Amino acid sequence: MAKKTSELVLYKSKDGSVQLDAQLEQETIWLSQSQLCELFGRDQSVVSRHVRNVFNEGELPTKSNMQKMHISGSDKPVTLYSLDVIISVGYRVKSQRGTEFRIWATNVLKQHIVQGYTINEKRLKELKQTLKLASDISKRKTLSGDEASILLQTVSEYAVALDLLDDYDHQRVELGKVSRRKAKPVSYDESMKLIEAMRQKFGDSAVFGKEKDKSLHSSLNAVMQSFDGKDVYPSVEEKAAHLLYFLVKNHSFVDGNKRIAAAVFLRFADKNRLIYDKAGNKRVANNALVAMTLMIAESRPQEKDVITAMLTNLIAN
Repeated sequence: MAKKTSELVLYKSKDGSVQLDAQLEQETIWLSQSQLCELFGRDQSVVSRHVRNVFNEGELPTKSNMQKMHISGSDKPVTLYSLDVIISVGYRVKSQRGTEFRIWATNVLKQHIVQGYTINEKRLKELKQTLKLASDISKRKTLSGDEASILLQTVSEYAVALDLLDDYDHQRVELGKVSRRKAKPVSYDESMKLIEAMRQKFGDSAVFGKEKDKSLHSSLNAVMQSFDGKDVYPSVEEKAAHLLYFLVKNHSFVDGNKRIAAAVFLRFADKNRLIYDKAGNKRVANNALVAMTLMIAESRPQEKDVITAMLTNLIAN
């Protein structure tokens, strides 16, 4: 999955007195607190108080309207606020420039969304046309039964992937059919033995699999936890998807995090009969495991639910 990066868009006030590099990400505009001060011409204490009140009074939820991001010129992550917060603060400080900024931002977002949708729609249409052609070819008498069967299976698999990607783009991924059998956990000792075997395979590096903290324990235990007598992740597929997610995101080791995450995930999948389907085919191909691991690594924290839902569907498919 391609890494999603923020895009810089330049805002310049009509009188030319204010010029800001705004961040464009997640289909909204983001500014830091210092940029809010510059935009509205208020000192930090005033802006800070209004931002705090926006959240404390329940006008906007904190989770989706505030994020930390690395920006150029700063060694540490900077807290950024969404366009909704910017507009709310503008109303509170009664700034005419707030209205001007809102109009500018709305036009920028509209252009960005329309262009992005048009490009994605075109690509999706072209790919579906290619798949239809492949499906038509597979039905021709020039192919043997085995060749046609393989081609049809490939088309079918890609069609499922297309639907999942379309659902992901529109943030509407829902869980499909999953199993409810009791899951067998992977223990910490079991994981460490697996890592030791991998260390020998990958050149016996001193830093490979060297723990940075206790987060491996946390990842292994988190997927098996229960609340009020019920499993937090009810199915083995959900547990497997979350295990891979936690192992990748917790970054528990000095070196080898992705390889170890994939290996421990496969051990869990093997113990819980998730490697092969009823027909004896691999549920998750090798390249799909690589893609899943990279997708998690490059995803943002706020995408966790939709990412794990996608993984659950892929594992259960």
